[in-house]
Amino acid sequence: MALTLVSSARSFGGEQRVYTHRSAETGTDMRFSAFVPPQAAAGKVPVVWFLSGLTCTEENFTVKAGAQRVAAELGLMVIAPDTSPRGEGVPDDPDGAYDFGLGAGFYVDATVAPYARNYRMASYIGRELPEIVGAELPADMVRQGITGHSMGGHGALTLALKNPGRFKAVSAFAPIVSPTNCPWGEKALGGYLGPDKAAWRAYDACALIEDGARVADILVDQGTADGFLANQLKPELLEAACGTAGIPLTLRRQEGYDHSYYFIATFIADHLRWHAERLGG
Repeated sequence: MALTLVSSARSFGGEQRVYTHRSAETGTDMRFSAFVPPQAAAGKVPVVWFLSGLTCTEENFTVKAGAQRVAAELGLMVIAPDTSPRGEGVPDDPDGAYDFGLGAGFYVDATVAPYARNYRMASYIGRELPEIVGAELPADMVRQGITGHSMGGHGALTLALKNPGRFKAVSAFAPIVSPTNCPWGEKALGGYLGPDKAAWRAYDACALIEDGARVADILVDQGTADGFLANQLKPELLEAACGTAGIPLTLRRQEGYDHSYYFIATFIADHLRWHAERLGG
């Protein structure tokens, strides 16, 4: 499927690009950003996916995180997709709230009308977009890692747990570790999947681990001054699930940091190096 280049800018010897394309999964035009490091001129490079949080587009991470310098140093391609389908006819939250609908796809495949037609972000991120990136960009799809922030941290954890052969490294910033146990997740999973909570487990990292899913190891950074920490994020649930399952979890509680991109920008280099070590980048 053809990509349309929206913009390209030279950055640390590589290129920061933004693309658009028609998605068969969502039935809409979708945008994503791709940092292509200088090493890609000589051959295919490892890929790290960054999934953003509520209200974000592909632009937030691309502009605010400052990932390009270290990605260029390490020879990593960094792909940042949008967080939901968009466009005329795509249903939004009926009350216009920020935590459901546009900008809040939650990385699930919706099964409830009217969302089921367009809100297929799990299949879009898990299958369609990787196929496009692998075909159109100098990406080594044998070496993929995934990370994300908040809602995107939830997406990174669940996609990695369900695709351990595809994603060889996983990390997250302030992830929603158990959406079945927090207001954001209960609203999103109920709205997209319906009231049967058994169906929600496929999109809950802690539940997936309890049900037998495994990854080699996980890195999580969580700010102690994050206003969503106690009510929405609950990293202690992931800590308990990983402990029971024997999954090595590096959970770093960062004193005084909040939920913002200042937090992400502070620790993005650590995460990219974590991925590079596991991807051979």
